Amino acid sequence: MVEPEPVGYPATARGCPFDPSPVYREAARAGPVSPVTRWDGSQAWLVTGLAEIRTVLQDNESFSSDPGRPGFPFVSADLREFLTSGAMSFLFMDDPGHARLRGMVAGDFTARRVKAMRPRIERIVAEALDEMVAQGAPADLIASFALVVPSRVICELLGVPYGDRAFFQRQTDIMCSNLSGPEQSGAAMMALSHYMAGIIGQGMHESDDSLLGRLAARVTRGELTTVEATAMSMLLMLAGYETTAGAIGLGVLALLQHPRQLALLKADPALAKGAVEELLRYVGVSQVGSLRVAVADTLVGGTLLAAGQGVICMLPVADRDEELFPDADRLDITRPPGQNLAFSYGVHHCLGAELARAELQIALPALLRRLPALRLAVPADQIRYKYEGDLYGLHELPVAW
Repeated sequence: MVEPEPVGYPATARGCPFDPSPVYREAARAGPVSPVTRWDGSQAWLVTGLAEIRTVLQDNESFSSDPGRPGFPFVSADLREFLTSGAMSFLFMDDPGHARLRGMVAGDFTARRVKAMRPRIERIVAEALDEMVAQGAPADLIASFALVVPSRVICELLGVPYGDRAFFQRQTDIMCSNLSGPEQSGAAMMALSHYMAGIIGQGMHESDDSLLGRLAARVTRGELTTVEATAMSMLLMLAGYETTAGAIGLGVLALLQHPRQLALLKADPALAKGAVEELLRYVGVSQVGSLRVAVADTLVGGTLLAAGQGVICMLPVADRDEELFPDADRLDITRPPGQNLAFSYGVHHCLGAELARAELQIALPALLRRLPALRLAVPADQIRYKYEGDLYGLHELPVAW
């Protein structure tokens, strides 16, 4: 049997902007586990099969999320510096440390808590639409709506001044872009870290029932260090708006480019829940996948992944699995629900998944109800995608109505 040639990772070639890179799709056709050559010339494994990805992500004994372990498959030198700094807190930790820190904030993101937040999210969406309409068309849907809604929601939840959004959005853009050099990325990370540490410090001296205020109280009681609380706040801020903003922008664009699906959702807003799941599956916000390193020799999909080898679970490719999602390359908001991997899987399943779903389920129907004639204000081939980012999205989305 001829061994497959390693593909390059990360792949830059694109076909349809909503599809995973054809490089990864081709690798998936050869088998659920493929060798890859990373940006620094080292070797790792690309896992594209749905069942195989679930196997890796739920096996926390054989696969580690710790970027400090030898063989961890960093996407770039910048990301290596970022992740090994600890800035992403429990997202890149193993248990028991992961469970300890995540457990301190998990209660703020339960389905029950998110349900209670829905009326406030509805008001935030309505206010954002009021402001966008008042400014007039054409408008940039990303700056005027897709970023506004999740930024306001997470700022209120965390206790971060929304008036500072230009600062933290700028730092996040630099940190998440592969075009930023190490000095730029490091400076942005330090700036955001100092900003969050300042909020935590202020909360240690003032009574504050926000999420960050409660983290500050834990620092005061000796349950958390200031460094741990700061890293957690950075993670929650970044993850709390960047991915949701990307999903809103890409989701709206996908609907505008699929008029029949757009018409279905306009005619029946009750389809919103299923439409959101289908859009999350279809647009694939995660570009780099879920990263792990094998800590024990493990057989996955008939391939031996040896201890010390990097493993890259390419979630958007698995979400095009034809067995679970027939005719998977077609957008169908009436598709029966399947268990997509948009929010990953296992113990590292996205903490804010329910909040992101609620924001999307509220924002998309409200947008189409308020602006039924919504349309692109530029030709589709002029839209700029964030191909250079670790998280996928749009730089801007000019629209009229």
